Parts: sequence; structure tokens; C-alpha cells
Amino acid sequence: MKISTESNQTAFAVPLKGPGRLWTELSILFRIQCAIVRDSWAWVVLMGTMFPLSTVLFMKFFAENPSEEMMIRIIAGNLIFGVIVMGMNSMGQEISWQKHEGHFTYYASLPISKMNFVLANLFRGLLNTIPSFILLGLIGQLIYGIQFHYSWGLPLVVILSLASVVGIGVCIGFWSPNHQLTNMLVQALMLLVTFLSPVMVEIHQLPLPLQWLSYIFPTTYAADAMRNVLVTGWSGGVMLDCVVLLGYSLVTIVLINKMVNWRVKN
Repeated sequence: MKISTESNQTAFAVPLKGPGRLWTELSILFRIQCAIVRDSWAWVVLMGTMFPLSTVLFMKFFAENPSEEMMIRIIAGNLIFGVIVMGMNSMGQEISWQKHEGHFTYYASLPISKMNFVLANLFRGLLNTIPSFILLGLIGQLIYGIQFHYSWGLPLVVILSLASVVGIGVCIGFWSPNHQLTNMLVQALMLLVTFLSPVMVEIHQLPLPLQWLSYIFPTTYAADAMRNVLVTGWSGGVMLDCVVLLGYSLVTIVLINKMVNWRVKN
């Protein structure tokens, strides 16, 4: 059997430095993450859609004669809820599990930079959350007969919302001292930022201490930006929320890069 040498020739042709090396590393790591998501895409879609959709239906039954603006606010909150479930909860637990099972040891033997490995895991978090995000938006419009305001700023709000929240889940997963603590932490944080912050409700409906506390969570700015851009389109308030979300995303990337340990310390 004749063995093709094309792949070896391609590998030797890979530049060792500069943007070419960066692109080669990222493309390989991104394809690995896509392969992981491909094997579990049905579970990802089910888990990412079931909880937010159940909440949307519950809120519809709970509120009598809700206005279109109210339903858009509820759907926008549930879009962020889906990101919290898949980006913060699931990614935190999965990365923690991989770390304590020793999966990262294989990556430690590869000539890749830690930052590229971090970006690849953030990319997988985005892949996990995008299906539920799109499905829930389409189902919400179809069931309740409402129409979102589509503007050029909507994709920017979506990407920054995903990046800021997914970054927290990835950060917790890499920090994880043990898997049990990670499970408790991400689930407690998920409930806190979903039901005790202005994701599902307006901020003035919360007690004053919770209003102050909510300003430290990126979900507060993500939910506010999502509601406003879906109701009125791009505005100064949405731009300010996006600047804050960009700051959260950059900070979490730096923190994750410092926290990544290829092996569990005893």
C-alpha cells in the first residue's frame, strides 16, 4: 500500500513563526473543538433549549395579557439564560472534568501556546451556546407572534454577550481545585445571576442590595443590551453595555491564560 507523503510535506511547509504559525495552531485547535461538539450536538441543542424554553412558556402562563414589549423582555432574558446554562454551567463542569481526568496532559506535549488553547476552548463554548440562542429566538417569535427589531448592532451584542458569559464558565473550569466544588459553584452562580439579577426582571424590581450586586455580573449588561437592541435597535445605552461586555471578555481571557494548568497539582 502506497503511503501518501502530501500531509508530511504540508506539515514541513508550515511556517514556524509569525501569523502563519498562529493561524496554523488556531485552525488545528478549532477543528479539534468542532469535532468534540459534532459528537454531542444533539445533547447540546436539547440542554441549551429545554430550560430557557420551559421558562418562556411558564412566564407566558404566569403573566396575564402580556404586552409585546414585555414578551420581548422575557425572551431576551431567556436568551441570556440559555447562554448561562451552556456557557457558564456546562462549560465550567466539562473543562473541570477534563482537567481532573488528565486530558490536558496531551496538550502539554504539543508545541502550542497556552493562549491559543484558551481561545480554542472559548470557541467551543460559543459553539455550544449558539444553537440554543438561535432556536429560542425563532421559537419565541413564532409562538407569541412578535417581531424583533433587527439592526446591524444585534450580531455584535450577541457575540459580546456570549464571549463575556462563556469566559466565566471557562475560567471556573480551569481554576477548579476539585470537580465537586466546581459543580456546586457553577450551579449556585447560575441561579444567582439568573433569578437574583436583572436577567428575567427589571433592575428596579430587585431589592437595593441585589441591584448593587448585579452590577458586577456581565449578565446584567448582556440582558440589558439584548432587550434594548431587540426593542429599539442600536443606541447609546447598547453601545455602553457593549463596551462593558468587551472589558469583561478581555479580563476573563487574561485570567484564564494565567489559570491554565496542564496538570492537576497534588
